[in-house]
Amino acid sequence: MFAFDGAADLLRAWSRGLRPDPDLTVSQWADRHRWLSSRASAEPGRYRTARTPYMREIMDALSPVSPVQRVVFMKAAQVGATEAGNCFIGFVMHHAPGPMLAVQPTVELAKRNSRQRIVPLIEESPELRERIKPARSRDAGNTMLSKEFAGGILIMTGANSAVGLRSTPARYLFLDEVDAYPASADEEGDPVSLAEARSLTFAHRRKALLISTPTIRGLSRIEREFEASDQRRYYVPCPHCGHAQWLRFERLRWDKGQPNTAEYHCEGCDTPIAEHHKMAMLAAGDWRASAQTKDPHTVGYHLSALYSPIGWLSWARIARAWEAAQGNDEAMRAFRNTILGETWFETGEAPDWQRLAERREEWTAGTVPERGLFLTAGADVQKDRIEIDVWAWGRGLESWLVDHVVIEGGPGDPTCWQKLTELLGRTWAHASGQHLTIARLAIDTGYETSAVYAWARQVGFAQVAPVKGLEGFNRASPVTGPTYVDATIGGRRLRRGARLWSVATSTFKAETYRFLRQERTMAEDVTAGAPCPAGTIHLPTWAESEWLKQLTAEQLITVRTRRGFSKLEWQKLRERNEALDCRVYARAAAWIAGADRWAEARWQELERQLAVEPDGPDGDVTAKPAPRPSVRRRTVRSSYMG
Repeated sequence: MFAFDGAADLLRAWSRGLRPDPDLTVSQWADRHRWLSSRASAEPGRYRTARTPYMREIMDALSPVSPVQRVVFMKAAQVGATEAGNCFIGFVMHHAPGPMLAVQPTVELAKRNSRQRIVPLIEESPELRERIKPARSRDAGNTMLSKEFAGGILIMTGANSAVGLRSTPARYLFLDEVDAYPASADEEGDPVSLAEARSLTFAHRRKALLISTPTIRGLSRIEREFEASDQRRYYVPCPHCGHAQWLRFERLRWDKGQPNTAEYHCEGCDTPIAEHHKMAMLAAGDWRASAQTKDPHTVGYHLSALYSPIGWLSWARIARAWEAAQGNDEAMRAFRNTILGETWFETGEAPDWQRLAERREEWTAGTVPERGLFLTAGADVQKDRIEIDVWAWGRGLESWLVDHVVIEGGPGDPTCWQKLTELLGRTWAHASGQHLTIARLAIDTGYETSAVYAWARQVGFAQVAPVKGLEGFNRASPVTGPTYVDATIGGRRLRRGARLWSVATSTFKAETYRFLRQERTMAEDVTAGAPCPAGTIHLPTWAESEWLKQLTAEQLITVRTRRGFSKLEWQKLRERNEALDCRVYARAAAWIAGADRWAEARWQELERQLAVEPDGPDGDVTAKPAPRPSVRRRTVRSSYMG
């Protein structure tokens, strides 16, 4: 029940409910009411759509006066997209209130975005500040992930939270960086579909904004949505001949090795265009559709960083980034995704196993070379055996196959599990004279899941990580978890009895093949201690041909879906692929241990414990003579692993 002070208050509230949505557009609102904070922007002060004129039509499509219901924006970094999305949020709070759902890739990112973007948005805009109550411990209307305002509420959540996605109906949706969303939200389905289902009851009044930098061709959500739209490009006029064109990277030219000479060449008159003309070109530009949309209520936009305003990302910096990326697949992928706003084509071509055999290196079986700083293992459970590969890891995720173990008996044999437990306590000699144990062992739960859970619970989850492979790529977070799952142990069903990690296996398979295909330092140079490229995979001479065939047993192919879109799938070239699976699990174990996120201090600590010190600017390491205790050998254990 609502309490009103007299008939006048009742009449005013009733009239507000009957008031139609305003004619004001999102861009007009932003220019009139939005202020940028120094905490959230490199250019604090009043928001000016004229700074990024290509965003005007995109924002205005989100206005109530526009018949558009869904806006898809596939874009590069540093073009102002997220701030335009925040203008959408501010407009809803002020002029068209209703329930709104804003989704980031994870709940943690949603919290960070709330602190760094949404709070400054509210605090720096007086019209919003007076509509949002200040955060207080007893005020549930304004929390980290929830902001109430008259007539509506903003709910912020992560795409990894099914509960957050289905929490409330939403007239408005802001889905940011959708290509970084997990394949499934808590195994309940595609996060984008779950979020959009919340807005269906609002019919033609709903508004959805999907924004993302694209990732891999065939797997990119934003690319799929863009291709289903009318595919709009921003056309700008040449300052010399007036020819309208959308900017393509191929027409950005410069003298080799001199990126500061970069100029854009008009496709009409081929006259070089200096960058100081850019702002006038952007102001005179317009969006033009290039395809027939499959949904008349959806519009799609694509923009590269070539359009980035002066003072943000220059053409010279783009040229410099292109030159720096040559010969490096990872850098080239980042260039295509974040600067061109285009997808990366992942070939997934399996290396030739015979070529790998020729590149094997000589070191003593079961020992760890000097640059290997910690060990992980991947275990693949089969019907009659468990296969384990032990890998050593160094700086830059350089890796060495240290051991290959086959435990006969299978998951139904208690002796098999006992031997696997013993393997956790085994040590491997390091070139420095120290001894290493396995920091983390990742074991597949796809076969005899209950037996795997029971063993992992028995030995403890500090050293063992049960993993479940998921289809698809997720470069931002290829390993997620752990989640607590029910487990049947000893005939008893235990609620939350096991901890499970989810692994985007496609990401690590493609990475493995990319590392195996990259140019290598000659074997004799490696022996002499020459530095190797980041990610180099070293294989020993004792790795047999059957193991090499298993490592290269799959390839990535493109298939067509029922809806006509393309997607990528891994296809077996050979029946047995245990070596590849074990490599993927060991790599996931390195991720879980934290190797992808360690600071320099952590690597130095590992080197100190092994009496290894950096040698040279490229970061290769040299083993120093290590002191040997007189009674027992020293074992470097995994207590320092994250």
